[in-house]
Amino acid sequence: MEILDTNSYILIFGSIIIVSYFFNSVAKKSGIPAVLMLIGLGLSINFFVPFSESLTDALKLLGTVGLILIVLEAALDLKLLKEKVGVIISSLLSSIFGLVVTSVIAAVFILMVIPEFSQETVNGTTSELPFSKAMAHALMLTIPLSILSSAIILPSIEDLDEKKKEFMIYESTFSDIIGIVAFYAVLAYVGSDDPDGVIPGTFLKLFEIIIFSFIISYVLIYVFQLLKGHAKLFLLISVLLVLYSAGKMAHYSALLIILIFGLILNNYDLFFKGFLKRLVEKEKVEKILSDFRLVTVESAFVVRTFFFVLFGWSIVLSKLVDFKVVGIGIVLIFIIYVVRFVGLLIFNKTTKLEVVTPEVFVAPRGLITILLFYKIPDNIKGDNPLLDGILLFVILFSCLIMSWSLISNKTSKTDEASLINNFDVEGVDSDQTNNDPAQPNNIVDFEESEKTENNS
Repeated sequence: MEILDTNSYILIFGSIIIVSYFFNSVAKKSGIPAVLMLIGLGLSINFFVPFSESLTDALKLLGTVGLILIVLEAALDLKLLKEKVGVIISSLLSSIFGLVVTSVIAAVFILMVIPEFSQETVNGTTSELPFSKAMAHALMLTIPLSILSSAIILPSIEDLDEKKKEFMIYESTFSDIIGIVAFYAVLAYVGSDDPDGVIPGTFLKLFEIIIFSFIISYVLIYVFQLLKGHAKLFLLISVLLVLYSAGKMAHYSALLIILIFGLILNNYDLFFKGFLKRLVEKEKVEKILSDFRLVTVESAFVVRTFFFVLFGWSIVLSKLVDFKVVGIGIVLIFIIYVVRFVGLLIFNKTTKLEVVTPEVFVAPRGLITILLFYKIPDNIKGDNPLLDGILLFVILFSCLIMSWSLISNKTSKTDEASLINNFDVEGVDSDQTNNDPAQPNNIVDFEESEKTENNS
C-alpha cells in the first residue's frame, strides 16, 4: 500500500469530520443513529483499503479517551435534585439487574455451546475446570456483552421524552461503571491465588477511589477557578486523563474519578456548602462549567467519530457468515432483551409495554464492550474465531434494533402530531361554519329571527 503524504492525511481527517457532522444531521431527522453510519463508513473503507493490525492500538487509545469524555459529558448533564432521587435509584437498580442477570444467564449458555471455556490446557493436557472457575471465564465474555453503551445511547436519545431521556442517561452511565468494576473483579478472581479475598478487596478499592475522587474534585475546582489563561480547559482534561491512567495502573475503577468530578462541577452549589462555599466564586465556576461543557462535547464528538470509523474499518464481515455465530448471537440477543424488558417493568413499577417503549429496545453494545473484549487474557480467549464473530453480531444487531425502535418512535410521534393538527384545523373550520349565518345549518335560526321581527 502506498504511503500517503501529509496533505492526504489532512484531507482524510477533515473529510471524516465533515461527513460525521452530516451524519449527525441525518440522524436527527431520520432516527438512524450516527454511530451506525460511522461504522458503515468504516466498512466501506475496508473494501478499498484493508485494515492494518497496527491500527488496533490506535483503536484502543481512541476508545479509552472517548469513554472518558463521554462519561464526563454525561456527568455534566446530570443535575442532582431531590425530585430526581427516584429516577436515580430506579436507573441504578435497573442497570445492576440488567448487568448481573444478563451476564450470568449468558455465561451459563456460553458454557453449554462453547466447551473451551470450561476447559484448561496445561502442558498439552486438557482438563475440566471447576464450575466456579469456568463461570468466571465465561463471565469475562458475557459481562462486556451485558453493558449498555453510553457512547451510542447518549447521542441517539435527543428525541425521547425528558423523563425517558434522563432515565437512559443515568442507566447507561451506571451500566458503564458497574460493568467495568464487575469485569475487573472477575479478572482479579481469575488471576488471584486467593479468590476469597477478591470481593472484599474490590469493595475496599471502590471505597478508596470514591473518597479520593471527592477530594481531588474539590481541589481541582478550587485551583482551576484561580488560573488565568486561555488553555486551562484542555489542561483540566489532561489532568483528568492523567488521573484516570494512574488509577488504572493501580487497578482502581478510575472512571469513577471522571464521573464524580463532573457531578461535583455541575452541582457545585450542592457540594460547596457551609464553610466550603467561601472556596468558590459563582461567576468563575459558571464560566468554567459553560466552557468545559463545550470543549467536552466537541472533543467527544471528534474522538467518537474516529473510534467508530476505525472499528467499522476493522470489521471482517466473513466472521458473521457462520451458522454457529449467528445461532449463538441470536440467543444472546434474545437473553439481552428479555432480561431488559423484565427489569424495566419491575423498576418502572408497571405492566404496560408502552410505558417502557422505546427504551426497552434501546440497549446497544459498543465502545465499552469492545474495549473490555480486548482486555480478556489470551489464555481464556485463545484463538477461537467464534468470539470475534459473536462480538460483532451482538454489537451490530443491538444497534440495528435500537435504530428500528427510535425510527418507529419518531414516526409514531410525527403521525400523532399530524393527527392532532388535522383535528385542530377541522375543529376551527367547524366552529367557523357554525358561527356563520350564511351557512345552511343556520338558515332556520335566521328565518325565525326574521319572523320575530315581522311580528313585532
